[in-house]
Amino acid sequence: MSVDEAGAGRGDYGADEPGWDVDPDDESGAAVVAAVGRQIKAWRESAGLRAGEFGAAIGYGEGLVYKVEGGRRIPRPEFLEKADEVLRAGGKLAAMKRDVAEVRYPKKIRELAKLEAQAVELSAYGSHDLHGLLQTEEYARALFGMRRPAFSQDEVERLVAARVARQSIFDRSPGPELSFVQEEVTLRRHLGGRMVLRRQLERLLEVGQLRNVEIQVMPTGRDDHAGMGGEMQVLKFRDGSAVGRSEGDFGSRPVSDPKYLRIVELRCGINRAQALTPRESPAFIEQVLGET
Repeated sequence: MSVDEAGAGRGDYGADEPGWDVDPDDESGAAVVAAVGRQIKAWRESAGLRAGEFGAAIGYGEGLVYKVEGGRRIPRPEFLEKADEVLRAGGKLAAMKRDVAEVRYPKKIRELAKLEAQAVELSAYGSHDLHGLLQTEEYARALFGMRRPAFSQDEVERLVAARVARQSIFDRSPGPELSFVQEEVTLRRHLGGRMVLRRQLERLLEVGQLRNVEIQVMPTGRDDHAGMGGEMQVLKFRDGSAVGRSEGDFGSRPVSDPKYLRIVELRCGINRAQALTPRESPAFIEQVLGET
């Protein structure tokens, strides 16, 4: 079930309010949501409908209508579709789904997704859990659900949707070169339960068959390991520039300065050489799957 299907309470005058709260620190996103809200309000008033009448007509609560119109709540796609139909907007309101498609996700994730969408090469090492681009929806939901302090269910679904949306990178043509090194423990940790892990391992084997994707496993028994500093990632772009990030180094912030970037690239390269080869790794994953 997608985030757009989950928790969409209708017809109960707002006992459940589908959508997402606006991040006050996300100025650009807040501006988009406010503009969409003003347009909805203008169409509603032009149709001569009160907020409660409009909410009843589209199957949502009056309180949610006020929040959306006031720019305090990001509407789900179905809200805009129903609003367009009831207000006879001729597709103008429904078209705003494109405007809110990105801002419904946290700003930090939008920025990461933008970089991934522009990258021609990605190298990553995962030490604690599987890389976000490799995660199934249910694995991601289990992962976010166990964070402490706990996320609200609304925030969990928002983060899951954002993570799944990033995986459109696999649909790009031509696709970027994607290289992942995963610590063995990430294949064995039963996050979400045994069946969630089994389906996750099956997903790894499926994605690993793509010609532009290499998934390698770093066995726990390795004597030498360049990734002991934690997770790291390097993104390279068509113009020759690159961005890297290494957990615990440089304040864990993305870096593009060549002297810092060289360190991350060096570690990623050595890490790949120390892991099982791309040919050996699928057999290892299949073995773990058989044991799970």
